[in-house]
Amino acid sequence: MASTVSSSSTPITLPNSSIQTSFLPKTSQLSISKKKKPFNFVSKKLVSCKASNGDQNNEHSSSNRFDRRDVLVGLGGLYGATNLVSDPFAVAAPVAAPDLDLCERSTVTSKSAGTINVACCPPKLKDAIDFKPPSFSKIRYRPAAHLVDRHYLDKFTRAMELMKGLPEDDPRNFMQQANVHCAYCNGAYDNSALGLPNQELQVHFSWLFFPFHRLYLYFYERILGKLIGDPDFAMPFWNWDSPDGMVIPEIYVDPNSPLYDEKRNVNHQPPNMVDLDFAGEEEELSKNDLIKSNLSLMYRQMVRNRTATLFHGSAYRAGDKPSPGQGAIENNPHTAIHRWVGDQRQPYKEDMGNFYSAGRDPLFYAHHSNIDRLWNIWKSLPGKKRCDFPDTDWLDSSFLFYDENADLVRVKVRDALETTTLGYDYQRVDLPWLRYKPTPRRPGQGRGRHGHSHDHGRGRGRAVAAETNNAAIIHNIYPIVLDKLVRIEVPRPKKYRTRLEKEEEEEVLVFQNIQLNRDVAVKFDVYINDEDDETPTRPEDSEFAGSFTNLPHNNHHPGVKLDTNMTLPISDLLEDLDVEGDDNIVVTLVPKEGKGLVSIGNIKIDYIRD
Repeated sequence: MASTVSSSSTPITLPNSSIQTSFLPKTSQLSISKKKKPFNFVSKKLVSCKASNGDQNNEHSSSNRFDRRDVLVGLGGLYGATNLVSDPFAVAAPVAAPDLDLCERSTVTSKSAGTINVACCPPKLKDAIDFKPPSFSKIRYRPAAHLVDRHYLDKFTRAMELMKGLPEDDPRNFMQQANVHCAYCNGAYDNSALGLPNQELQVHFSWLFFPFHRLYLYFYERILGKLIGDPDFAMPFWNWDSPDGMVIPEIYVDPNSPLYDEKRNVNHQPPNMVDLDFAGEEEELSKNDLIKSNLSLMYRQMVRNRTATLFHGSAYRAGDKPSPGQGAIENNPHTAIHRWVGDQRQPYKEDMGNFYSAGRDPLFYAHHSNIDRLWNIWKSLPGKKRCDFPDTDWLDSSFLFYDENADLVRVKVRDALETTTLGYDYQRVDLPWLRYKPTPRRPGQGRGRHGHSHDHGRGRGRAVAAETNNAAIIHNIYPIVLDKLVRIEVPRPKKYRTRLEKEEEEEVLVFQNIQLNRDVAVKFDVYINDEDDETPTRPEDSEFAGSFTNLPHNNHHPGVKLDTNMTLPISDLLEDLDVEGDDNIVVTLVPKEGKGLVSIGNIKIDYIRD
């Protein structure tokens, strides 16, 4: 059964504004329900936040900053290292746009299919120019893909036909645009020539994820508009965070359309609904249960990840190892949808199921448009911590894209903070996940100081966990190889926090040195004080803390493992379970995909304030 909606829920409203209506639907799936007023959000200007604590964004940040300084000094002050005299740790180290001359073939591997090399480097046609904000007379609105009308669809398919028909060496050609993602995300930009051995440029698993994809889609959209002579054209978003949009939109499933891609999972075509918690295998869930799971997962990822680090991901600076840690949405549902759409029959799970080929599916751009939309929504939700990083290393990181005129443009993260400065926004639709707050699966049990006896204040989950499924609690045995269900007791540094501390800091569960081969799909789930092994815990349960996911990809150095971290917010979870006064929590790790292929170097509780 789907959860009920409280009559006291208060919608977040958007001020009156002029919205294009040419894309509004008329019939069938392409019609907008007028039965109830949707939950909306208020776009707001970027607000200033306190400078991020380096220790929060990057474990061992002081030593990393010193190592990075040494590297940059060795590069002859390339990133401003000559200004280090007064403060040796104050080096500016934004990730610089790549040198296209150093781009190399991307390596793609899998145990079953072997290794191939893919040419996905862009042509070097001219020198780069700096980005200038566009001028426009009105905001263009990206529509929900399942709501567009025939007029819009004709325009969109014509634009895609023209893009696919461009000469192969034109950087605006569809395959060239798909290769942009391949180059940035699958190890084509290697930094060895800059004195950074075994370090490719990678925009995933870090704070670059959201701004890179926003800018990538922006230039892609501008090319489409240029080709059909419509500067106000806006491409659609796949509204998979709402039940009405939880199937692949109809406009993408016509085999005769340029929006179609044959390399998709044949079992996931409409009317099958997307599983935002997908782990490689189908789960037998009713439609209502799947919707409830999806919306509860969205609530957790959007509402409970309140800080920039939790939402965007960990800091990634010039000289750092890539992939320091994913943000909430990148981790899930971003990866789950890639995996759900990708064709399991293909050797490397193409197209959406692998970073190198994901951009070859037109659905990719609708998928990432929705992710981009969620960035806007996240900043508009209540909470003073919901603002972007003020860190100049983030703001001044830069990328290269070809624009609608085939000019090579250098653009910075600071240019992408607000969609409205880029001339676009999103059609307003319901946000049903705001009403799906997770709840404890067994209210009244495992409830710390107010519940049953719980083994010297550690929570009843500890005693029950040790008795079920022969899964004993382990203590400080690292690294942990996830070849089976694992339970570990993790101490809490602060048994009690003041009201001010709770307002200013998030209690988080930190997983350090997560190591795995990059070319394998991995997912493991994390539960806190989960007492019942008889039925599986789902995202709608408070005990479900989150998941770690990996979409297959590679770097330029095969065999170099992905070494990353994960941070999950648990402040609200502990409050839901009423165990805030406990000395320890019991963390249960359940491998869902890639069993035995991932290890964890350490698990601890920390506190972040950014």
